[in-house]
Amino acid sequence: MNAPPTFESFLLFEGEKKIIKEQDTKVRNAAIFTINKEDHTLGNLIKTQLLKDPRVIFAGYKVPHPLEHKVILRIQTSSSEYTPQDALMNAITDLLSELSLLEERFKYAVHERLEVMD
Repeated sequence: MNAPPTFESFLLFEGEKKIIKEQDTKVRNAAIFTINKEDHTLGNLIKTQLLKDPRVIFAGYKVPHPLEHKVILRIQTSSSEYTPQDALMNAITDLLSELSLLEERFKYAVHERLEVMD
């Protein structure tokens, strides 16, 4: 078996950062974020949320290799006043709000279902 141990897919090692940002030198108002110990689940969620923002020109992600547990996210915004980092922070905040709403609705639906069954 050549597969790495399972814990390596989600635990950060000593000194390893969760998110690394680097400025994209080829495209203006763009940045590349490397998110460690994540996969397509988070990458697709963030990309989709970013594309809902009218100030985001481009958002895309890739997972370099199935055995590398990281997501590379590229974001380009329409102006220098609204940075890719701002866009990412707004997308994450909006996602947290949407997930909280989903959780509330789910709990309510389960509660309603249990009342009907009683």
